[in-house]
Amino acid sequence: MPPSAQFLSPSEAARRLGVSTKALRLYEQRGLVVPGRTVAGWRAYGPDEMARAGEIVALRALGLSLSEVARVIAGKPQDLERAIAAHQGALERQQLQVSDKLSRVRALRTDLAAGRPPDAGALALLRTGKPAAAFELPWPWGGEWFELRELMPLSFIVGPLGSGKTRLAMRLAEELPNARFIGLDRESVVIADLALQLRVDQALAWLVEYGGTVSDPLIALLGELEADGPSVLVIDLVEQGLDHATQEALIGWLRTRRTNKRPLLLMTRSSAILDLAAVGPEEAIIFCPANQSPPMLVAPHPGAIGYEALEMCLAAPEVRARTTGIIAMLPAASR
Repeated sequence: MPPSAQFLSPSEAARRLGVSTKALRLYEQRGLVVPGRTVAGWRAYGPDEMARAGEIVALRALGLSLSEVARVIAGKPQDLERAIAAHQGALERQQLQVSDKLSRVRALRTDLAAGRPPDAGALALLRTGKPAAAFELPWPWGGEWFELRELMPLSFIVGPLGSGKTRLAMRLAEELPNARFIGLDRESVVIADLALQLRVDQALAWLVEYGGTVSDPLIALLGELEADGPSVLVIDLVEQGLDHATQEALIGWLRTRRTNKRPLLLMTRSSAILDLAAVGPEEAIIFCPANQSPPMLVAPHPGAIGYEALEMCLAAPEVRARTTGIIAMLPAASR
């Protein structure tokens, strides 16, 4: 083996790449990168392995699933083209937002130069714009004020058992204009409309191609996602009843195929649905802490406020399956 200075331990490699060691292990399990071994048998990442891992991280940042990453690495760029097109669309929308804010700044400076000071409303609009939703939080927060400043195309609602995330999701569905909460009883949905059935079949074909497995829970979920109706959907535990590969295929489909469709807020505790290393620029994470502090937006970067607590709430689908059906015990006064 070359000098050890050229090789990194998993923790060192993960730190340089900006991902978790768990993510590196998953890349290895999928055969995407194969680290070397020291004489003692420890994993070691050399220049070639780091280059490959860096490529994987970059592709994941574009929203590709691990199955899609594998195909791109194997020389099949179709998935990459779709992901880059979606990324371009996101950047163009950001550019429009920045252009709008710059116009407001120029107008304010013109007013100031003319001796017309801006009012408080104009300054507040410059800072954030009108919130997408603002309301008093339900139990367990006891009426504290909450504002969702911007509604992203894809948002995740995460929190440990008993944190109130379901109540927050339901309240968001009440407060956001033309929104609907989709609970866990969706498995009983019957698709009767032929046009809807065609859209569901097309989505199923895409998901199967990318590693998903057809099941009643998946069909019911797609029926809700593809149905005409509310402009915003808030979905309870989107991973319910779906295996690991299907969850990865689903989040890949949502990212690459729903760029111009209605915003989604997905409740989840699955690391396959919410891979923190793959969160894009038009996605948000709303975290409900265990200590009943108000919900907060968490940036998907190690060191960000709330990141470690958020990461601890997420588990692989296999682990999540073992806790299915478990509910938190609530105080009698709150029932």
